[in-house]
This record gives sequence, C-alpha cells and structure tokens, in this order.
Amino acid sequence: MKANQQCSGKPIPSRRRAIAGLAAFGLGIGGMLPSAMAESANDFPSKPITIVVPFSAGGTTDILARLIGQKLTERWKVAVVVDNKLGAGGNIGTAQVARSAPDGYTLVMGTIGTHAINPSLYATMPYDALKDFAPITRTAMVPNALVVNASAPFNSVKELIAYGKANPGKLTFGSSGQGSTLQMSGELFKMMTQVDMVHVPYKGSAPAVADLMGNQISMIFDNMPSALPHVKAGKFKALAVTSGTRVPQLADVPTMVEAGVPDYEVMSWFGLWAPARTPAPIVEKLNRAIVEILRTPEVQQKISEQGAVPSADTPAEFDSFIRAETEKWNKVVKAAKLSAL
Repeated sequence: MKANQQCSGKPIPSRRRAIAGLAAFGLGIGGMLPSAMAESANDFPSKPITIVVPFSAGGTTDILARLIGQKLTERWKVAVVVDNKLGAGGNIGTAQVARSAPDGYTLVMGTIGTHAINPSLYATMPYDALKDFAPITRTAMVPNALVVNASAPFNSVKELIAYGKANPGKLTFGSSGQGSTLQMSGELFKMMTQVDMVHVPYKGSAPAVADLMGNQISMIFDNMPSALPHVKAGKFKALAVTSGTRVPQLADVPTMVEAGVPDYEVMSWFGLWAPARTPAPIVEKLNRAIVEILRTPEVQQKISEQGAVPSADTPAEFDSFIRAETEKWNKVVKAAKLSAL
C-alpha cells in the first residue's frame, strides 16, 4: 500500500489537498481573464475583418459597408472585406454572422428589415434579432423615394393613383426582398391609397432597379442612395420622398404628404452588429472607431451626397432604438396581415 502512495520517494497529495490545488489554479486563471481580455482589445484588430452585407452589391447597405470598411482599413491598416451573402430578405447573411465566432472579426451591416421587421414577418427565423447580436452603432437614416421609369405615363403621385384605380392590378412595385422597407413602403402606400398593386420581391435593390430600367415593373420605393444617381441621370422620375421633410438632393420632389397621401412617412436605417458575447472592450473599440469615422466631414459629405443622413450612437442607445423599432413594425406587419415563408 505504501508503494502505491509513493512516487519518486514523495507522498502523493491527499484528495483534499489536490482539490484545493485545482481550486487555486482556477482562481489564478480567473484572475488573469480581465488582463487577457484587455490585451486582446488593445491588440484588436490583428487580422482582416469581414463585414457581411446580407443584400446584393450596389444597394444602400453595400454602399455604406464599403465606405466604412475603406475607412477602417485606412485607420487600422488591416483589410476590411465586404462579403455579400444575400437571400431570404437578408436572413441568410445575418444568420451567418449570428453563428460566427464572437471575436469582432465578423460583423453584419444590417437594416431595419433584418433586425426590426423580419422577426414579425417570418414565421420562423434563423436567428434572434435581439439576443444573438451585440449592437455596435447605427450608421445612417435613409428616406425612400417613389421612382418610376422616365417613360412612365404618370408624372405625379396623384396621376399614379388615378392610373392604378383605373387599371386594378396592373401596377407592380419592386423591392429588395420580403420585409424590406422598400416593400413596407409600398404596402403602406397600398393601404393608405387603396390602390391595387402587385409586389415583386427581388434579391436586393440592384436587380429591382435593373428591371425598372427595362420597364419590367411599374415603380420602386427605393432607398435614396441607390435611386438618386438614376434620377439625376434622367433614367427615373422621382414622384415623392417618404421622409417627413424634403431632402436637399431632390429639393423639387415633394414628400408623400405634400403629394397627397396624409400621414405617410417611412425611414430606412442601417447599422453594424457583432455576434452576441463579443467582448465588450472590442465592441466599444469598434464603436469608437466607426463613430469617429461617421463624424468626419468627408464621410458625412459622402453619405449626404447619397441622400442619407449619417447617424451614430452608443451600443446601448442603438439597442434601445432597435427595440422600439421592432415594436413599431410588429404592429404594422400585423395590421397589414403580411407574412413571409
């Protein structure tokens, strides 16, 4: 028995002493965690960052992601890659980020659709918009513009409504997908004007714009950044903007209220999220850098030129905003009896 208790001539510790030793070791590791976390935040980023855009290239979400990604690359001297993962109204790419490692190296440029509308619109969701993400900051607020092809037979909202009522079911409106503000803008217009229109969803704003150019659809309630260049080029006519006030880039275009649809107002918004459980110091470092970028005159001018309004807030402020928007759009989806598979 003594032989079993001996090893190299020394007694093996009793179970009590062994457990005490393991506990002390655990306390030592625990004591190092705050320091290790701080070091990882100080060293972040040490490798390329990916911003997932859950919509097609060329749309507003993509434009904002590439602008911020470029400035982060210049600031941190690491590559920031934009990865377009579209489908299911933005759910596919957004879900990918929810499942990614919570280390700050995979982010999503989400929207009002992915984080405030889809949870009410889809019967089943591949992610929890509130629990599976760490909000970083809002990036922009964007009004939509009701645009039609330059050759369309209507030149005002009143003429469009008159045409729609005289030709039930002939008007079609494209959108960047189920649950997008492009669709919601059209659905609200249908409700408030009682015009029979058919919704045509696309996998992103860009293909919807292409079909409007080809006269395959009647109109789009498009985000200003993607609609504006085509209006300026004379390819589209802007009949109204969905914001409460006119936008400087289209000063001669009326608001929807001015165009004859009382109480109509819709604003899109965009923001950045990391996966849930991303260390707070890394989220805060991302927030500080992106907010500083959004507040530079150069970036503000570029965003404003696109017809958007730069918007920056703290993670806590962004979280509160998201929760309020989720509640608001839940009521709209239910009232309109909308659903997506």
